[in-house]
Amino acid sequence: MTLASTKADPASGASAPVAVSLRKVGVTYAMGRPVLEDISFDVREGEFLSIVGPSGCGKTTLLRMLAGLLRPTVGEALFDGQPIMAPSRERAIVFQDYTNALLPWRTVSGNVALALEKTMPVKAERDARVAQLVEKMGLSHAADRFPTQLSGGMQQRVQIARCLSQEPRIMLMDEPFGALDAMTRQTLQDELMALAAERRTTTVFITHDLEEAIYLGDRVIVLSANPGRIAQTIEVELPRPRHQLTTREDPRFLAHRHHLFGLLQGH
Repeated sequence: MTLASTKADPASGASAPVAVSLRKVGVTYAMGRPVLEDISFDVREGEFLSIVGPSGCGKTTLLRMLAGLLRPTVGEALFDGQPIMAPSRERAIVFQDYTNALLPWRTVSGNVALALEKTMPVKAERDARVAQLVEKMGLSHAADRFPTQLSGGMQQRVQIARCLSQEPRIMLMDEPFGALDAMTRQTLQDELMALAAERRTTTVFITHDLEEAIYLGDRVIVLSANPGRIAQTIEVELPRPRHQLTTREDPRFLAHRHHLFGLLQGH
């Protein structure tokens, strides 16, 4: 399905322009095996879009395409109406494997500074910006530690801070909380939502967790597999700000979970 060029802003109800569009996109890998087929959707500026689907349905392939790390075999992927041809500072990606995403020989501050070293050559300005981001992510006490000295949740905070240092318009997140314990995961979910709302950052979030997809998202796209196609798009329409207990107990939340579970069970 292809959405209109503008939609209601999820936060204000005003008309919001489209940030990213996929038009009849397909991706075929070696030996002619299709991974994605006939994928069309828009992502509004400031929207939080969750994407779920069974293993092997092409979720990560889709995210890599939005990041500019690969191109569609057919169709087109657009950012601001222009084809996505290569990676861009305006589209930051957060990986699930935070242990390999961080540079082990750099401290927390050093990792966050990485994206600023070319764009902010004055060290005093760069250090001030890094300190601000490190504080924002609750890592000031660990600024001089190395990744191996951090918990998984702290390492993921560093990766998010490094992406935020780019001041991206879009955050692309590939199951970033999948390897974390439940309490750390919920804390980071709430911190991510607050950051996205504060900065009006468009977010595309891949997850296997149906409750996470509903809790975070303004919409949820469900992919079927072999090849990956859009099975359904669900408007979440739960009020914000959200709360880990009351939102998850809302009958609308439970109805969405039941519906998503039924869709994925069928695939």
